[in-house]
Amino acid sequence: MTRPSYLGLLESGDLARRAEEARASLLACTLCPRRCGVDRLAGERGWCRSGRLLRVASAGPHFGEEPELVGRGGSGTIFFANCTMRCEFCQNYSISQCGEGEEVACADLARIMLRLQEAGCHNINLVSPTHYLPQILRALVTAAAWGLAIPLVYNTGGYDRAETIALLDGIVDIYMPDAKYGRDDVALALSHAPEYTRHMKESIREMHRQVGDLAVEDGVAVRGLIVRHLVLPCGLAGSREVFRFIADEVSPDTYVNVMDQYYPAWHAAERSADLPSCLHRRLSPAEYAGALEEAAAAGLHRGFTPPPGRRAGL
Repeated sequence: MTRPSYLGLLESGDLARRAEEARASLLACTLCPRRCGVDRLAGERGWCRSGRLLRVASAGPHFGEEPELVGRGGSGTIFFANCTMRCEFCQNYSISQCGEGEEVACADLARIMLRLQEAGCHNINLVSPTHYLPQILRALVTAAAWGLAIPLVYNTGGYDRAETIALLDGIVDIYMPDAKYGRDDVALALSHAPEYTRHMKESIREMHRQVGDLAVEDGVAVRGLIVRHLVLPCGLAGSREVFRFIADEVSPDTYVNVMDQYYPAWHAAERSADLPSCLHRRLSPAEYAGALEEAAAAGLHRGFTPPPGRRAGL
């Protein structure tokens, strides 16, 4: 398998330098677009409710990810608690919104990474990592020195700063961001994420610049970009705008997972008067078929099955 990029940076000493540069940002945190400016090294907490130590909710081989990540040994997922967004319909709300998990030291995270590698996982899948990036990089320096040698997957909700993503150039081999929304007003109402589309687009373009389209060896992803898009009822996700952005401004060969597993969760199920009524039902087959049609019409073709009539350029 292709050698992970971060090993070269470990040998040059640049990986440790990047980790220290990221750690310094915690003095006045600007990791995500909110740029709270709190001193997390002193224990202050910003919007993400995270402080000096990272919090891990769970870790283990995961077989429910994209097939190219799972392979035969699974994707070594590490779920981090808290989030840079507050999605009203979050399906992992106990982790992202309620902070479920345990605080761990960087050396302990390094040991978790190595255990996942020893279990036969094909990659280390960092779920919601942005607000813990400095701690993750510090753990990576240790884990790589101890023998970690599988790719990193940066699995993010898409509300990232391109400047933060740039710090990961040559460290992350596989980026897997969400492209949640095509409209800022919906992103603000449903995820409390100001200027989501601008930050999502800038970050995804930077990710693609670094790693390009998804590359697969023996059925397993080794490098590249995977974009996830969760289709919402009533077209709230702005799927058409999202797909056209990806095809026109990133690459028509982008691997796009068009997801249909929306269901009412978190506040979508609890505060029906505060949210659009269509969020209180599952996605209909017709709505999902329409999203697939929009993806194919935009010129995308990887990661989903095009609807009949769109295959082979029809």
